[in-house]
Amino acid sequence: MTGHIDPTKEGFARFREMERPGPVHMLNLVRLRQVVAYEDGTQGTGAEAYAAYGRESAPVLRDLGGRIVWAGQPELMLIGPADQAWDIAFIAEYPSVSAFVGMLRDPAYRTAVRHRQAAVADSRLIRMRPGIPGAGFGDMTMVEG
Repeated sequence: MTGHIDPTKEGFARFREMERPGPVHMLNLVRLRQVVAYEDGTQGTGAEAYAAYGRESAPVLRDLGGRIVWAGQPELMLIGPADQAWDIAFIAEYPSVSAFVGMLRDPAYRTAVRHRQAAVADSRLIRMRPGIPGAGFGDMTMVEG
């Protein structure tokens, strides 16, 4: 079974059509490969390859005004399919849809993404509109932009 690694053309087109002012949050759920092999024969672990992706893509993210706003290591799937365990979870914030698109088009990012493609066995990338948390469940206020 092939995992979800890169966006489909249709999904990316829908993402771009949803242009709106204000920041975009992207929830990332990542399952890493145990062992990777690059096209050039370089070998390593998924964790090593993903760390290389992070190091090389960080300047692009920062230069576009993006940042990681939350990160955690999943421990247990309490509700949901037990076979969908994740190694990494984080939320990246981009100042706009165009900033996210700009990252994907940046030559340095396009070079760095080879590490992500080698590292990731499966992933989910969920676009979200930022909100303001409330005191309890259901108390979130949507930020209009």
